[in-house]
Order: sequence, then C-alpha cells, then structure tokens
Amino acid sequence: MIHELWIESSGQTFCLAGPNGDAARALLKPGGSRVWTVDADSHFEAMTKYYQYMDWGVYKSDFPEIDMLSYSLRDDVLHPNDQQ
Repeated sequence: MIHELWIESSGQTFCLAGPNGDAARALLKPGGSRVWTVDADSHFEAMTKYYQYMDWGVYKSDFPEIDMLSYSLRDDVLHPNDQQ
C-alpha cells in the first residue's frame, strides 16, 4: 500500500494514500503539501521506512505480531467473521 507524508504549518501527517487516507487528509490545514510517498506491505514496514526517512532511529512497535502482518492478511486475522 502507498503511504504519504504531508507537511503543514502545524506539523505533519503520515497516512495511507487514496480513499483509506481521506479522513486523515481532511484534517490538514490549507497549504499542506505531500512531500514523500512510500510503498509498504505492512504497518510495521511503513513505520520503519518513515522513521528512516525522518532519521528518528529504529521504529519499535508495541504490537509487532499484528503490525508485521501484511495488510492483505491483517483484516482476515483481526476480523475473521467479516469475510464475504
């Protein structure tokens, strides 16, 4: 999945691209700009790349067993009864 980093006067937002990130981008103030995009297969991979880009050191997750699941598997594990 593609993720985007947006910078605005009051800070930054790192969110999913496309419709899955619409709610996060709706909170951006006018004048915000997308400064970076990255493709990642999991939340953990996205955050690891984000931390590297920001030069913040090593990303550590409180829930690695969930965050390391690929996005395609994550919904199946977290919501097994939602399968159609």
